[in-house]
Amino acid sequence: MVAHEDPHQEYRRRVAGMQSRVRGLMLGLALGDTVGAARGGPPTAGPLRAGVSTQLACFTAEGVIRAMVRGRHKGVCHPPGVVLHAYCRWAALQGVEAARMRRRWASHPSDRPWPDGWLAGVPALAERRGSAPATVTALSRIEDPHSRIAVPSRGCHALTRTLPVAVAGPQWAEQAGEFAALTHGDPAARSTAAQAAVLLQHCLTAPRPDGPADPADRIAREALEAGIAALPSGPGRALGDERQRLAAAFRHALDRPAEPALLARLAPDASAPAALLGGLYTAASFPRRDRFGAALAFASGAPDGDSVACVTGALLGAVHGAEALPVDLVSRHELAWVLDVLARDLLAQIEDSPSGSEYVPGWDPHWWDRYPGW
Repeated sequence: MVAHEDPHQEYRRRVAGMQSRVRGLMLGLALGDTVGAARGGPPTAGPLRAGVSTQLACFTAEGVIRAMVRGRHKGVCHPPGVVLHAYCRWAALQGVEAARMRRRWASHPSDRPWPDGWLAGVPALAERRGSAPATVTALSRIEDPHSRIAVPSRGCHALTRTLPVAVAGPQWAEQAGEFAALTHGDPAARSTAAQAAVLLQHCLTAPRPDGPADPADRIAREALEAGIAALPSGPGRALGDERQRLAAAFRHALDRPAEPALLARLAPDASAPAALLGGLYTAASFPRRDRFGAALAFASGAPDGDSVACVTGALLGAVHGAEALPVDLVSRHELAWVLDVLARDLLAQIEDSPSGSEYVPGWDPHWWDRYPGW
């Protein structure tokens, strides 16, 4: 008797696999941010505190969901504007120009309090966890009548906070650059965020191992190499140079893996390009599932270890999935539940649009309250 496979089984497996990788990306960046800030030596007991990159990445993920909700219900959406609103909610919770933020956003016709959405109720997101000077300076100009608030910076937060955008798919890679450019005006910040989105998309969609004999390190390196190959190389010299630098960092990881001096040369400062180069070099140097902790510890030794480890954690988490992350670290991270919910909800919005659309009713009556479309 021939057994017939459930026609929905393959779909369920695909969604479960993608969910693991999206969760891995979100939790991985957070662990990297935390371990990197501790220079590779986080406390052995007690809660692990989130960094400012993780806080901002949470609001990026929420902003992407809300942009998708708006597009579904209104038929038109400008995602950078919705994500800018998300960053302003973070700033208001942090006490950054809170009165100015309220004048800009709370006057929007609404019967709900502002900041709105469930994420604004998370206490840890209202606590100061390091500095993000370019982001804060730009957001403080939110009432500028000329509306161009970005400062001339290529700082790492333009990259680390936009890492979740990769989940939304290839068409959102340029949006990652737009989100970075909201506050960071240097062209390198924009291009680096877009490049990271492409690399992460290839990690998220890399083939699964065929079995125990199929080495995961091969899959990780092939995903990174394919991502580099997919990066735009023109027009102009800048894009080609950036792609060549990433390709060189990848080759270094194959020929001279895990050399601290080489990491320091690739990632000498707290800029977005340095964080991506250092994160790529580290991820390719430690491609195995069981070396995630060692990868973060090594990345933490970079001059700006938290940004490099943040990128490293996102890349490896995306390719290996949440199950590859060290349980002793994930279980103690104060935002683990928040990150997990955001990861699942982001994928749910992409796959199923729980709030429906302008013409189709949704199956979750509370989704709009959780993710208002503005």
